[in-house]
Amino acid sequence: MSRRASLALLVCCGLTLPALAQDKADLKWTFDPKKPFYQTVNTKTFQTMKVTDQSVTQNQDQTFIFKWTPVKVEKDEVVIKQKIVGLKVNIDVGNSKIIFDSTAKENPVNPLTNFFNKIVGAEFTLTLDTKDGVKITKLEGDKDFVAALAAVNPNMKPLLEQILGNKALMEMALPTFNSVPGKTVEKGKPEATWKRESTIDMGPIGKYTTTYTYTYEGKDAGKGAEKIKVIPELKYTQPDDKAGGNLPFKIKSATLTASDASGEVYFTGGRVKESTLKMTLKGDLNVEIGQQTTKVDLTQNQTTTVTIDEKQPAGVKE
Repeated sequence: MSRRASLALLVCCGLTLPALAQDKADLKWTFDPKKPFYQTVNTKTFQTMKVTDQSVTQNQDQTFIFKWTPVKVEKDEVVIKQKIVGLKVNIDVGNSKIIFDSTAKENPVNPLTNFFNKIVGAEFTLTLDTKDGVKITKLEGDKDFVAALAAVNPNMKPLLEQILGNKALMEMALPTFNSVPGKTVEKGKPEATWKRESTIDMGPIGKYTTTYTYTYEGKDAGKGAEKIKVIPELKYTQPDDKAGGNLPFKIKSATLTASDASGEVYFTGGRVKESTLKMTLKGDLNVEIGQQTTKVDLTQNQTTTVTIDEKQPAGVKE
């Protein structure tokens, strides 16, 4: 092959490379009323709290298993049922352990056993607006859920109504669906990056506002799915004096910042296949207990992993 022919071939290859490299994907949820699916959400948290010269460590490993059943699918609206069909909790605070597993035959009795039993089986009905991405416009079942939990400990009812109210439960469910833009995007183009904001109001514990920046990075051959990078930014707002909640302590002031925060979402077949999000939270709180204020230094590392599948997870009882 002549030098000129070789050069021409290289030029032609160069012209075709951009076209081959352009990744496009339809990042829009699809729902089938005949196909329920299961979502497993695992959160691992390691927390260290320093008070004066003492340190208290806490390890938490909790898994929620949700069954999602579309019951009505129309052009721009979906009605879907969400049921908590599984719960696994392993908490270790200063070598004091609390263990619960709804998929096990037996569970050791602990102060939270009855509370956990009430969580399993809880059911909600959500109405989704799917015209432009996914928005939750309505949620039913929150009052029955709070009433069932409050029956275990009536003193907790004011707090439960705040942190598990209608709006809070909608905010908690929304990340399942709104991590994708609901349209076709092309890698490297402006539409390949989008933002979402979520605010969780924990009443007397404070308010957490997280801004998620998503960027479509193309097809991941290993995962067999479209890869989306996630960068979360968290802002904490301390509770005001009217927060209430009947807690034995009160947060007088707090400064919390997030770092080392990142994650990935893998999307295929009209739904999220799996996702991972990691975040480190550091700061200090001034906590009042019995009219005495104490400074608490907090460091927390958290990793949340989500998987979605049509197969029922092992051990789940419905």
